[in-house]
Amino acid sequence: MARLRDHLCGCTKVGRGGGRISAVRTLIGFAVAAILGGCGQSGTGTGTEESTTAAVMSGNTFASDLVFLREHTDVILLADGDAQVAVAPGYQGRVMTSTSGGADGVSYGWLNRDAIASGERQPHINALGGEDRFWLGPEGGQFSIFFKQGDPFDLEHWQTPEGIDWGAWDVSEQGPSFAIFNKSMELVNYSGTTLKLDVERTIRLIDDAAGGLGLEPLEQSSVVGYESENIITNTGDAAWDKDTGLLSIWILGMYNPSPQTTIVIPFVEGAEATHGAVVNDAYFGKVPAERLRVEDGVLFFRGDGESRGKIGVSRPRAKPIVGSYDGDSGVLTLVHYSLLEATIDYVNSMWEIQDEPYTGDVVNSYNDGPPAPGVEPLGPFYELETSSAAAELAPGESLTHVHQTFHFQGPEAELDAIAQATLSVSLERIQSAFGAASAP
Repeated sequence: MARLRDHLCGCTKVGRGGGRISAVRTLIGFAVAAILGGCGQSGTGTGTEESTTAAVMSGNTFASDLVFLREHTDVILLADGDAQVAVAPGYQGRVMTSTSGGADGVSYGWLNRDAIASGERQPHINALGGEDRFWLGPEGGQFSIFFKQGDPFDLEHWQTPEGIDWGAWDVSEQGPSFAIFNKSMELVNYSGTTLKLDVERTIRLIDDAAGGLGLEPLEQSSVVGYESENIITNTGDAAWDKDTGLLSIWILGMYNPSPQTTIVIPFVEGAEATHGAVVNDAYFGKVPAERLRVEDGVLFFRGDGESRGKIGVSRPRAKPIVGSYDGDSGVLTLVHYSLLEATIDYVNSMWEIQDEPYTGDVVNSYNDGPPAPGVEPLGPFYELETSSAAAELAPGESLTHVHQTFHFQGPEAELDAIAQATLSVSLERIQSAFGAASAP
């Protein structure tokens, strides 16, 4: 646990080196749940039988997702009993999905089955899904790596860089509970600056996931916890500086929405004169009040996949933990990430030439929905995202960002205690943010 806590100390510089579910698929899910012995034992025995049974009946099981993924790409399975994580080297080493309930447990990650099954590269972005994918910022502005120099900041000209969007990453090492990936890439930003870098990305299961968050041992709930440790190294001959543009590590997790999913983002309270605005909700037009609530020290944002919107929290307001609660399936999701106390510069990803390119958001959340009336949504899904500080690196220097994901499933009373200990908010408060609550 000492090593784990060391990872959470913050972003650090070190020397270099340092398709939809078909009836057939549902039947496959039933069969595979019985035969995938390597996926761990079936069931949790922790009071989650009702939601697990619902997952099996709907086909949304870890086993069925694993079978589907293996039909289209290689999968590295990290497992410790019922806590299991599926990682895809062919999809940039992203965590595709996970479970705390073994083969027939709920599959927590959102998968774009149509895109995965097609195997065809798409324009702008290959939105394959996944709970933890590696990206780089900034997305917009004069130092953007998603727009070519002189192009307008619009969807037609927006393009995700190939290295973080398409193709396999090398696997340098792996074991039962971890896998290490590597990728070299060269990027040119909107201002014409060339940035060369190596990426090292380690996905590992977290031993004693509850203890890693400072919680007491779980009595009835199941949990899966894993982290991505992401390191970028400047392999060019010139230093990266603010005048020519900096990069940041950007980790995004895509999850299955439900009408009863609420995203929870604790924030630092204080006057706007000293801390700035509490929330940036201008990414895709202002988020309406019935979908975003700002209360004492916490933001509530709908994660129902029914209305497109995005919010962000800046460095003066950020805390190192965010989460969501799905009242339908009884799943509490937490994301803990490295947040360096002294670092204040974060890249700005707004789609415009910026007056302040290093006052960007640390935490973001996106809720998918129709981009225009009558247009199908991309998913739907919702996202929890975290970013590192801006990487002002000399040649050979590196920056590290750790992003940890935890899924808890079990009785409401126990999940309520976890939510209060980590997010400082009760399940009753979360569930009543946008409607009636079902108190534990």
